[in-house]
Amino acid sequence: MTVMIDQKKFRQALGRFTTGIAIATTCKEEGTPVGLTINSFNSVSLDPPMVLWSIGRNSPSRTDFEDAGHFTINVLGSHQIPLSNNFARPGDKFSEVAWESGRTGAPVIPDCIATFHCKTAFCYEGGDHIIFVGEVENFEMNEGEPLLYLDGRYGVARPHPDTA
Repeated sequence: MTVMIDQKKFRQALGRFTTGIAIATTCKEEGTPVGLTINSFNSVSLDPPMVLWSIGRNSPSRTDFEDAGHFTINVLGSHQIPLSNNFARPGDKFSEVAWESGRTGAPVIPDCIATFHCKTAFCYEGGDHIIFVGEVENFEMNEGEPLLYLDGRYGVARPHPDTA
């Protein structure tokens, strides 16, 4: 029995769950950088250290990530809204963005609050998305507040008044 779900309302309901925003990056075989804004990033395991994220099945860069065998997750700080917007659009996203080659060869975006260098361990089909699970080979962490996404717009984290 198939249940019909209103996709617009389903997306709105999912938006009630606050997520962080990151940029997943890799390089094409010839070395061209590839990246996109994501909010589907989670920890999976501490031993071994693993994370996951997902990409739309119809994303133009999906096969680049599948073929590369590695990726970097650049977790954005609250000051990086322009980067999030840049990597959420189509086209050349790196033309005006400073970056350096990371441990796996995937682009690292400076000044992010966390960076995870990963080797692709598994790819799973998940409906209209492909789920990447990566083994973390290295990571960096910097000071700053995370950039959040809630109810279709950006937000920032604040301590709850009951725990301040």
